[in-house]
Amino acid sequence: MPAGIPGGRVARGAKLGQFAAGQAVRGVGRRLSMIGRTEEARQVLAERSAMTTAQQIVTVLGSMKGSAMKLGQMASVLDLDFVPESHREHFRAQLAALQDKAPAVAFPTMRAVIEEDLGPLGGVFADFDETAIAAASIGQVHRATLRDGRVVAVKVKYPGVERAVHADIGNLEFLSKMGRSVLPSMADTGVLEEIADNLRSELDYEREARTQHRVARRYRGHPFITVPDAIVEHCSHNVLVTEYVESQPFSHMRTLPDADRDHLGELIYRFYISSLFVDNEFCGDPHPGNMLLAADGKLAFVDFGLYKQMDPAHVDFERDVLRAAAEGRGEDLYTAWVDRGIIDPSAGVSVEESLAYVWAATGWHLLDEDVTITPELATGALLLAVDPRSSQFHGMHRQLLPPEHVFSRRADLFTFATLGQLRATANWHLLAREWLYREPPVTEVGREIDRWRRSG
Repeated sequence: MPAGIPGGRVARGAKLGQFAAGQAVRGVGRRLSMIGRTEEARQVLAERSAMTTAQQIVTVLGSMKGSAMKLGQMASVLDLDFVPESHREHFRAQLAALQDKAPAVAFPTMRAVIEEDLGPLGGVFADFDETAIAAASIGQVHRATLRDGRVVAVKVKYPGVERAVHADIGNLEFLSKMGRSVLPSMADTGVLEEIADNLRSELDYEREARTQHRVARRYRGHPFITVPDAIVEHCSHNVLVTEYVESQPFSHMRTLPDADRDHLGELIYRFYISSLFVDNEFCGDPHPGNMLLAADGKLAFVDFGLYKQMDPAHVDFERDVLRAAAEGRGEDLYTAWVDRGIIDPSAGVSVEESLAYVWAATGWHLLDEDVTITPELATGALLLAVDPRSSQFHGMHRQLLPPEHVFSRRADLFTFATLGQLRATANWHLLAREWLYREPPVTEVGREIDRWRRSG
């Protein structure tokens, strides 16, 4: 294992603990240092403090890779309330580096991983770019050319990252405390087991290759979306080879005109949200680093390590709950949650609180009007719905979400947050009605996709 990636439970837990403790001490120091300073000085100090914190998070989580870095990627789409409002954009930009620009591992080290699995590099590849084009939580990506001339993206697992992730699984109780502001249910044993299973699945590149190949076939010929196919015969436990997509990153998408961003927003919604209710499966890792604007104008989605299939009965339950909320049937919603074991009837949670909670967490699917999703709106909704410090839904925050629903709700919340980064506008309820009520699409994009589906 490279010296830069701490691998043992104690080492990784200690590193995170030292970071958290250091932030607390620095926080006290900042408050004291601002007493008596002019407003201008406070502003400068706040900016430096925010930027220093962001850089420390990128350095610490980026060097650790694995699940600690995944938390950083999740945080990068939010407006974090411990950063001064005037500097949150700078902070988010620093965290966004964890999406696809985390510190890369030197190529000789990664070459050894490739050759251990696939044999000599020249036996498979005619050309291999030694400079990584992306570095994510489990592995980094290189551009290469196969001997048959196909240009490919090669994702290579970091040496020692499996040991690191298994250490994190052992430290899940500690990590759950870090993530509890994102999802309080992470304190539940069943939920922790679900998270552990998903962390293990992200290490399984052969499984990911099979999944990506299946999803790529499903989207082949799609008018607006592309999924690069996996070259399964060249994939192994530590190496994932897929088609290369000539593309622009999410940061470029954010600079496009309103109409283009709205178009992309609808596609993101359909890929991450609609697919659950239409196909009973979804990609559970929506963040900007996994979305690329291909040269042909299609939106490309990558990274299928956290891909979930759900029992249709569980999907129908989620649909029924959202329909009850959309129609104001609070009693039906409350009864469904009690029967499902989500709400303890002795906990003092009211019908009104249950209904208001669903609207706070998922109201963007239910409100029948155009809504522009901003970073502030997305983060505010997420914190209101799941932050245990919030007093508005104190009763609901003590309830536990069943494990089978944890990652669908995570995908929903972080799709919302990603669309906030894009500042996309749509009547999201009209898109939702396609899977809420199985109504025909009303947008031109939806109608064209429907024609494509029917032609297949």
